[in-house]
Amino acid sequence: MNWRDGFKSSKFKIEFTATLILLILILIALANFLNFVETRDGVVLNDPLLNLFEPVDLPWLTFGLIYISLVTFLTVFLKNPELLLTAFQSYIVMTVFRITVIYLLPLNPPAKMIPLGDPFVEFFGTGQLLTKDLFFSGHTATLFLLFLLADSKSLKIFFLISTILVTAAVLLQHVHYSIDVLAAPFFSYCSFILTKRLRKKFSVTVT
Repeated sequence: MNWRDGFKSSKFKIEFTATLILLILILIALANFLNFVETRDGVVLNDPLLNLFEPVDLPWLTFGLIYISLVTFLTVFLKNPELLLTAFQSYIVMTVFRITVIYLLPLNPPAKMIPLGDPFVEFFGTGQLLTKDLFFSGHTATLFLLFLLADSKSLKIFFLISTILVTAAVLLQHVHYSIDVLAAPFFSYCSFILTKRLRKKFSVTVT
């Protein structure tokens, strides 16, 4: 189904509009929640893996891979309305999971953490530096979700490599505990499967 055919269907138009509204609302909720999390005290975990090496500052590698992956996602998925809807809906579910578990598991960052500032955001002088949005890693989870959603072998390979490299980068920078990145694919998978099942249950065409 293309966009022209999709917008001929009232059901698709309702679903598309509702999904965009929910996506905007969940992003606003996430931003406010993460600001709250920064004011909350948590525990510091003893991570045997992070104890093996000193942190390395790698923001350009991390965000370079993330932005390239997101641009690739938009370029490819915009051609497929059903796949784009599945992506947005899966991300909404994943974000609900993330808000829930971060709230239930207050953590302080690793002791030697080098804060991960977005180079592009910092260049324009906006945005708050986040350090306590830990379990689970949003960067890793989002990239792995793109891997699950990709509908071609080459895209899957690209997103999987990006996921692995970003996972390595945030660990090398001590931005996350190892459990944060190990758990992220599990939540991505659960979000993806739950979304697919809900769409099937409510008779929405599944890609």
